[in-house]
Amino acid sequence: MKGLDLSQAFYEAYGKPMLEEQFPHLLPFLAVGLFGSGSECFGYDDSVSRDHDFEPGFCIFLPNESLVDRQNEFRLERAYARLPASFMGFSRSGVAPVGGPRHGVLRTGEFFLKTAGTENGELTLPQWLTVPGQALAEATNGRLFSDNLGEVSRIRKALSSFPEGVRLKRLAGSLLLMAQSGQYNYLRCLDHGESGAAQLAVTEFVNRCISVIFLLNRRYQLYYKWVFRAMRELPLFSDLAVPLEFLLSSGNTPETAVEKAALIEELAGRIAAQLRSEGLSSLPGAELERLAYDVNSHIKDPELRNLNILAAV
Repeated sequence: MKGLDLSQAFYEAYGKPMLEEQFPHLLPFLAVGLFGSGSECFGYDDSVSRDHDFEPGFCIFLPNESLVDRQNEFRLERAYARLPASFMGFSRSGVAPVGGPRHGVLRTGEFFLKTAGTENGELTLPQWLTVPGQALAEATNGRLFSDNLGEVSRIRKALSSFPEGVRLKRLAGSLLLMAQSGQYNYLRCLDHGESGAAQLAVTEFVNRCISVIFLLNRRYQLYYKWVFRAMRELPLFSDLAVPLEFLLSSGNTPETAVEKAALIEELAGRIAAQLRSEGLSSLPGAELERLAYDVNSHIKDPELRNLNILAAV
């Protein structure tokens, strides 16, 4: 059973009755669900994942103290802790007072501030440019079982995708770094006899190519240990997972280097064609440095457009 399904089943069997019977006066203010860090929140948990943090549990999100005070918060935490210690063959761990790091009773504002840097879903331009995509993914993944107040749903919707100008800024910066690392520096490092540096250049190219792929899919890039799995599920460029893995895992013998350099150009060509199809560039060819500046020129906000092209990366 997947962790999200286990969590919801536990909530339906015990959490929901507990809230309805013991806290009917608080129900209009509560949201319940499971999202945040952890493979189960992305649906990526498996048998290996069960060695830690896999248990029946969910989060009860509270609004500010003017609506639900600390006394009621404490009572909710006590009631949550008294729920059955095991469910469907899985044991629960204890939680710290006022909620644990992943389950229990949490303040909505505190959760989103810790996760995404905002209590209410509003981010400044500098925040949008610098907050990691994986943090925004954790703020918007998983599942809401109920949200009577609507506050959690509103915040998650506000954080669900990059503003278009920010997406283009991040895209332009990653394209430029793809050009520098893959199209320019990989073979030059080998010409200098620096095989280690060449592999670092390939790694940078792959990292930035992955960023571009997620941005073109309008999805947040996940934490590195799940990124290839997530990429294989994307509508666009899911087939590029295999060649990108090859670039990372192969060596740099003269024959392999020629193959890798050709593959880098092939990938650049695929990305360039997609940029043109979306109207983000009209330039021919696959010279990613030129395309990066062309994408940047499509940003409508002059303040954002005139920032350094690497401002978001």
